[in-house]
Amino acid sequence: MSIAIVDYQMGNLRSVQKALEHAGYQATVTSHADELAAADKIILPGVGAFGDAIRELKSRDLVEPILEAIQKGKPFLGICLGLQLLFEVGREGGEHAGLGVLPGSVERFPRSDELKVPHMGWNQVIVEQPNCPLFKGVPETAYFYFVHSYYVVPQQSSVHWLDCEYGIRFCAAIWRDNLFATQFHPEKSQANGLQILKNFGEL
Repeated sequence: MSIAIVDYQMGNLRSVQKALEHAGYQATVTSHADELAAADKIILPGVGAFGDAIRELKSRDLVEPILEAIQKGKPFLGICLGLQLLFEVGREGGEHAGLGVLPGSVERFPRSDELKVPHMGWNQVIVEQPNCPLFKGVPETAYFYFVHSYYVVPQQSSVHWLDCEYGIRFCAAIWRDNLFATQFHPEKSQANGLQILKNFGEL
């Protein structure tokens, strides 16, 4: 069983790799399409701008192996920007086409005098799909660590796994079949985040 972490120069990949090791699983950080194609499971992390990320993925010829892995039913976990990239369009710094795996868009938090953007720090999730296999052993009242200015707006309510509230209620994680993705950072979320990564490794 092999886990590949997609390296497209966006985010702290080593922290995800170390968190997986702590959970008992080895993972390879790679920017090679053939290694992604050979992996049993794929993690797409990311921190930064939507448009830059899509450009980096395309320049490394990583879009096709990512889409093929999802279509073949391989367990796939997106983290933060890795969640947002799954949608059709992102509106950060203009309008950019995403991977289009899920219908929907990525929008900026509304401007507010009361709430700072980015949404940064610990926040509690609201469970929409309690039977998600990645939530095994995690309390329903769990808190996770967020850092983001944009959030996903899925067209299909059925993919909502976890929601969260920050001025508005937004989708904090999605689940559909083999496809999982979180807006929060499980690798920075201590015991609950490590449990999610452990559950992903056990799939």
